[in-house]
Formats: sequence, C-alpha cells, structure tokens
Amino acid sequence: MSGITIGTRGSPLAMRQANHVRDAILRLDPDKSVKLKIIKTSGDRELKGPGRGGLGKGMFTKEIENELLAGSISLAVHSLKDLPIDIPEGLAVTAVTLREDPADAVISKSGQPLSALPAGAKILTGSLRRKGQVLHSRPDLLVEPVMGNLQTRLRKLDESDAEAMILACAGLLRAGLGDRITERLDPAEFLPACGQGALALEIRQDDCRMHEFLAPLDDFPTRLAVTAERSLLAVLGGGCQVPIGAFGRFTGDDDVLTLTGMISTVDGGALLRATESARVSDTSSAKRLGQTLCRQLNLQGGRQILAGITGQS
Repeated sequence: MSGITIGTRGSPLAMRQANHVRDAILRLDPDKSVKLKIIKTSGDRELKGPGRGGLGKGMFTKEIENELLAGSISLAVHSLKDLPIDIPEGLAVTAVTLREDPADAVISKSGQPLSALPAGAKILTGSLRRKGQVLHSRPDLLVEPVMGNLQTRLRKLDESDAEAMILACAGLLRAGLGDRITERLDPAEFLPACGQGALALEIRQDDCRMHEFLAPLDDFPTRLAVTAERSLLAVLGGGCQVPIGAFGRFTGDDDVLTLTGMISTVDGGALLRATESARVSDTSSAKRLGQTLCRQLNLQGGRQILAGITGQS
C-alpha cells in the first residue's frame, strides 16, 4: 500500500474532519504519505437554497464515492449522519471513529436556554427533526430554515433578527467554536440525527490492506451504537427529509445498549418516542435492537406519520 489520498468535501468543517483522520493515520504510521483531495458534491451546490428539505439521499456523498470507486482516492471521510443507509456496491465502511458529543446545541444571542426564550422568538435550523422537537415543546416559537456550512449559518444568525439557532455540538467542537454554545440539549431527551457526532471511513470493499491498516481507528462501542440507530432509520425508510431521531448509548452493564428513538410531525403537533435496551455484542444484535424499536414506534402510529410527511413532499 503506497500513499493514501483522502476524499473530502471542501467546507471548513469537512476539512477539519478529514485532517483529524489524516493525523490519526500518521499516528499509526508517521512515514505514511497522506494527502487530501477536495471533491464538490451536489449537496454543497444545493446548500445555497432555502433549506435542506430538497436534498436527496447521497447528495453529500455520491461524487466522493464515485471517485473512490474509480480509484482516484483511497479513502473517503464522511459525517456518518450524511451517509445513506445503502452505500454503493463495492464500497464498505471500514471504521467508525470515536464519537464526538452527539448532542444538539442552542446558540442564543441572549444567552438564554431554549425553555426561557420569549414567546414568538425566531429559531433557525435546517433540520426538520430539530424543528419538530422544538415546536413540540415550544409551539409558541417560530422556526425558520437556514442553509449553508457551519460558518455561514452562524453568520446568518448574527446578521438576522432570529434569537437563536440549533446546531450539532460535534461540528461546533471540531471547528473550535464550542464557545458559541449556549445550551447543550440532552441527547436522550432532544434526540440527535442517527449517527450524529461519528465519522465514517469508507473504502473499496476489496481493499484488504487498507481495511487492516485502518482497523485501529474503529471504535467498536460507537460502531454498535450507531448501527442500532441506523438500523432504526433503515426500517423506517427515513433520511434527512424526515423528522426521525435516535440515540444509542451503553448503560449499566458494559454490553447493554439502550436505544431511544422518535418520530414527529413537521409542526411538532405529534411526537412519538420509545426506548428499548438489549445486550449487544456485535453488529447483528445492534441491528435487531433498532428493528425492535422500530416496531414499538410503528405500534404508536409512526408509519402513518411518515406516510403523511412523505406524501406531502
């Protein structure tokens, strides 16, 4: 195996994430040649629009995966929450990194938490999942869409009449912007996107040498937790266009994984939650936990809510 070329989006956050992986690779082998290749995705072009609702599956990954299949890069680094459940034939996620904080964060101009914001305050978010949860708990707030990379969103907040914005803690922390966080929303209560906070390292499936080399970067507890979350998402058939959230964490005994999931309407008028726990020691048992939780949500009417949302899109 010669040098490694990492494919990445070109946003400041994506570059930080790719460099984080590059540094980890160099710790494995300080003599290894590692370079980055910036690849513009369809999602990057669409980010100039009013919201994320028009983005399809794979909009942030397809062009990068095409270059991986073509052999022009040897490794792709993705935010796991942006990676579709079904990845192209011939590719595999060889490692999932130790998870950064999976929680969402409130960035408030007044320094007040979400619960204390005045009625009628405007909140910015590009996520229907966040919108549904905010309006469920605070129907008196106004939630408006915002798009762009992390720095662009923060600038739009600063220049707008909005009172606050909700973003992922992980992105803010990785970008060195943790001081902008007003409130960390408990991820067991305000559920994050499936896989939020984790990075996926994707390679060609037949690249055995790369798989072996990157094995030390795979954090197995993180992989099991996000596998359960993504299993729930897979069975529900959702994506970033649908208000679905999940959070898996190991509690009590080392091998007991607790998974909480939620489905909401876009206006937050209805919000379903369920929690399941099981002993999980491999990805197969993690997937089963996600499937079990899915059944619980569907018994509450989850499938009907999602059918109503997708029927409107």
